[in-house]
Amino acid sequence: MAAASAIGHVARTDPPVSQCNTGPVQCCNSVQSASAPALVSLLALLGIAVADQVRVGVTCSPISVIGLPGNACSAQPVCCTNNSFNGIVALGCVAVNINL
Repeated sequence: MAAASAIGHVARTDPPVSQCNTGPVQCCNSVQSASAPALVSLLALLGIAVADQVRVGVTCSPISVIGLPGNACSAQPVCCTNNSFNGIVALGCVAVNINL
């Protein structure tokens, strides 16, 4: 038995902030793959073991209420599954659209 599938191009859209059910939206200075050379060293120093494909936010702070003065994120707004490292890193990050 054989099967074939033709998959066309699928446009990527970032989920809206309302879909971040893992905690507050984070504003991170950068978001990279855990396999990035600088992150490998940082994660090892912190004793954090993650898979290479995990997206990691670096130097993150929560954005409590979108739309209020002082809550703008000029870096990368993300929703992360593990924010328990005091803002140094956040694991499992996905970009979110704060304009929705």
